[in-house]
Amino acid sequence: MIKRAHIRQFLAVVDAGSFTQAAHRIRVTQPALSTGIAELERLVGTPLFIRNRRQIRLTEAGGGFLPIARDLERGFRAADGFGRDDQRQASELKFGVIRSAPGELLQAIVAALRPGFSIELVENSDSELRAALGSGRIHMALLALRSDECGDHVRPLYAEPLAMFIASDHPLAGRIEVDPEELAAETMIARRSCEFLDATSRFFTRHGVRPRFALRSESDERCLRMVAAGIGITTAPVSLAIDGIVPLKVAGYDFHRALGLVVDPAWSGLSEVAPRLAHAFETIGAIAADWQRLKVDAAA
Repeated sequence: MIKRAHIRQFLAVVDAGSFTQAAHRIRVTQPALSTGIAELERLVGTPLFIRNRRQIRLTEAGGGFLPIARDLERGFRAADGFGRDDQRQASELKFGVIRSAPGELLQAIVAALRPGFSIELVENSDSELRAALGSGRIHMALLALRSDECGDHVRPLYAEPLAMFIASDHPLAGRIEVDPEELAAETMIARRSCEFLDATSRFFTRHGVRPRFALRSESDERCLRMVAAGIGITTAPVSLAIDGIVPLKVAGYDFHRALGLVVDPAWSGLSEVAPRLAHAFETIGAIAADWQRLKVDAAA
């Protein structure tokens, strides 16, 4: 008989992309996880994963089993909450947030949600939060939207370009545009939370720019303040600008991001949740419009 542990193990491997990371995520040993997946494959009568040294990917049968597993996990979670006070359950909001979300914007969004919900914030990477949404572990997330992401469960907030930021007293301050090669001698600061970190690295590598780094950090504030201190330069969404730094246009560097709210349709469709969420979204829409005008359009 298939057990909940089998479903959790299967989804952990799918979401993590490796047995090692999946075992760490659900706090079991890797041999125990491998045994559990083997048992599940025996129970369903077919392999669910293709295993090789480079990657773990789903078989055709595994892809077919995935939505079933997601539904089962949602069902298990609903069963966990069965018999609890409906009003209390509806008021609970587990809200995922990417690390690069502007703190000021997040503060305003949470303030708009707080009258209707008891909020628990979950900070993680985009991929981790999407996995948590898919398995029902969180109800909503503030994410960088994908280009083709749309639907009733998606609420776009605003879009903005990325820029190279330098200290306001940097020798290049005041230049309208520079070629990438002109930054070859610059020291860089890496924002590890940046959604375009790998793409930015490839961009500069194509132009022969291989800089040294003064700092690599998950903290956007720390990175930008070190730019203001003059020890390096970095790329960031324009809405994250702080005093003491200025944007510098780099020829050919043309990345944009769109931030939005993605909700779990099963949760947002609950009769106790829908009206609370609709009211909050009205306020959040106005907040996002002001943010676009004051923080993005003014800086771009």
